[in-house]
Amino acid sequence: MKRRKFIKASAAVGTIPVLLNGFGVSSLAMPSISSASNGDSDRVLVLIQLNGGNDGLNTIIPVDQYSNLVSVRSNVLVPESSILPLTDDVGMHPSMTGLKNLYDNGKLNIIQSVGYPNQNRSHFRSMDIWNTASDADEFLETGWLGRYFEQDFPGYPEGYPTSSCPDPFAITVGSLVSETCQGITGNYSLAVNGVTGNEALIEGASGNWPTDECYGSELNFLETSILQTNAYAESVQGAADSGNNIAEYDDDNSLAQQLKIVANLISGGLQTSVYVVTLGGFDTHANQVEDGDTTVGDHAALLGQLSSAIATFQQDLQSLGLDQRVLGMTFSEFGRQIGSNEGLGTDHGTAAPLMVFGPCVNPTILGNNPEIPTEVFDQDGVPMQFDFRSVYGSILMDWFNVSEDDVSALMFNDFSYIPILLGCDTSIEKEERFTEKIEIHNYPNPFTTQTNIVFETRAEKAKISVFDQRGAELKVCLLYTSDAADE
Repeated sequence: MKRRKFIKASAAVGTIPVLLNGFGVSSLAMPSISSASNGDSDRVLVLIQLNGGNDGLNTIIPVDQYSNLVSVRSNVLVPESSILPLTDDVGMHPSMTGLKNLYDNGKLNIIQSVGYPNQNRSHFRSMDIWNTASDADEFLETGWLGRYFEQDFPGYPEGYPTSSCPDPFAITVGSLVSETCQGITGNYSLAVNGVTGNEALIEGASGNWPTDECYGSELNFLETSILQTNAYAESVQGAADSGNNIAEYDDDNSLAQQLKIVANLISGGLQTSVYVVTLGGFDTHANQVEDGDTTVGDHAALLGQLSSAIATFQQDLQSLGLDQRVLGMTFSEFGRQIGSNEGLGTDHGTAAPLMVFGPCVNPTILGNNPEIPTEVFDQDGVPMQFDFRSVYGSILMDWFNVSEDDVSALMFNDFSYIPILLGCDTSIEKEERFTEKIEIHNYPNPFTTQTNIVFETRAEKAKISVFDQRGAELKVCLLYTSDAADE
């Protein structure tokens, strides 16, 4: 049928987002799929991990909900007159002038209310879910990028580096490798603290350790890791010596200094395809703002560092002629609760906006503003509109040319494509991705026992998910429609 009405009695409270095939505002056509292999692509993905759980409602601000935000978080909310406008309904925190300029110049994509069903609010468990792309109740031992690398380079780290793969597959700037890159038998990421003063690890004597015993396998792995690290360190140092930076990075901005290393290594010819950098401090239970001035405080300082670092990084890449090769993405383990606390802060929440940057992005805001009620219950968070695994999968498809079938296998069966990228000759034509806007009506909204959802499709499969304000998925309905069917 061309139109469906979904009526469900439920115990849900608050505003419920409507997800049509995982995408709230457009009708999506089935994409054409090209090769599943990244091949000789020189594209780079930079992940910026915001540790602690970023307050999305004070980062990307739903201006059309401002009066209701005043009712539930007045002690942390920035003045409406200070908000940097993106559209008539959406604005940015005033400290994010660099990212505002990127948006104005078509180099920033914003995805509203990204999360996962049944949000876990533990820092460690939620970040584990984001790193592995698991369900909330599923425990995986491999990272989502580790599984991607495993497709073409199984058996790693044994035998690497090779003449065809002389450089690290991924680099984490810091002292620990990123769990996003964990493979079956090793982590595809190399930890790099800096690009100067690196010394080779002592290799010691090689031995034919008995692999049928535990200690022998461990010694073999350790020996392989040391040899591999030294070999990779040599290629990293060579790239660092050959590369350079043109833009001026803030010496006091830790994220900027990490991104400076990334730009330097890319310009030096390192063929690493994934970089992971981090900015901590987003667990703003207290002192998120200063008493008497909500435009400053811990959160404003962090958003300022994030914005300035990304803007400088993009300026550097453009000056180096590398910007169309690089795509960046922010992510955090969860957002904050809708209501603020009495300590001038916010507590662990659910979904939050995610930003993707670079000249190849679809320069728009995907999804709708979260609807903020005038009263919120304790623990209420922003309902999810987009599953983070669909964000990951869409980037794999369009940036690294992975087939939709492989993406579903790497992520989850309910993967839904999101048009995050647009330019730079991405792998799939965007006109095949999404067509005209569609009308979606949900009434009453919010509701307590029953709601009506009316929409039209073009003979696609549609999925409707109902979440409560705490992010718990209450009901899923799959609809299969046909052009030939009557209403």
